[in-house]
Amino acid sequence: MQSEFWHDRWARNQIGFHLEQVNPYLQQHWSSLGLKAGDKVLVPLCGKTLDLLWLAGQGLQVQGIELSERAVEAFFSEHQLHPQVSRSGAFTVYRCDALELWCGDIFALTAEDVAGCSAFYDRAALIALPAPMRQRYAHHLQSLLAAQCKGLLITLEYDQAEVDGPPFAVLEAEVRALYAGWQVTLEETRDILAESPKFQQAGSRGLQERVYRLER
Repeated sequence: MQSEFWHDRWARNQIGFHLEQVNPYLQQHWSSLGLKAGDKVLVPLCGKTLDLLWLAGQGLQVQGIELSERAVEAFFSEHQLHPQVSRSGAFTVYRCDALELWCGDIFALTAEDVAGCSAFYDRAALIALPAPMRQRYAHHLQSLLAAQCKGLLITLEYDQAEVDGPPFAVLEAEVRALYAGWQVTLEETRDILAESPKFQQAGSRGLQERVYRLER
């Protein structure tokens, strides 16, 4: 899956993955990571999610990574925020108070770029990628993050043969394999098929959201 795919989705406003409210799993489970005010959290493939504002509202420093410049600019415009814009390596960096949105390819990130991040939040990154890219992404993310990092990960489980991704199905066994060496705790599982017309119309027989807490 190439970057052009996501640029096209944003250009056509085909962003069904974007939620118009803060993710309830984030609100319910974030405290389980035990972070303190001033800690820095990485949000990969963040789009224009309201979760960024919620995390900043908890007293955290927030660093989002997003490929689409359209998404980044929409985030600041929709919330009437006026960031300072600069360049850092391969990225255009938008800064406003506790928020930093780095616009560019996540695979161009270096450990120096995310220095100080003690946690990550992944609601729509892992499930946005096909299997080969998921392995590359998870390996790259782990190579960037500090030894004592923690994370909250949200995935979907369904029969991939019934519905094309994205979002892609990521089963629990794959999560544990991708994050081998981490303590992976399943915090919540919820059946959401009744809330998902796309999956119902495709004849899907099941759709579950899962929430994992990860500790290195």
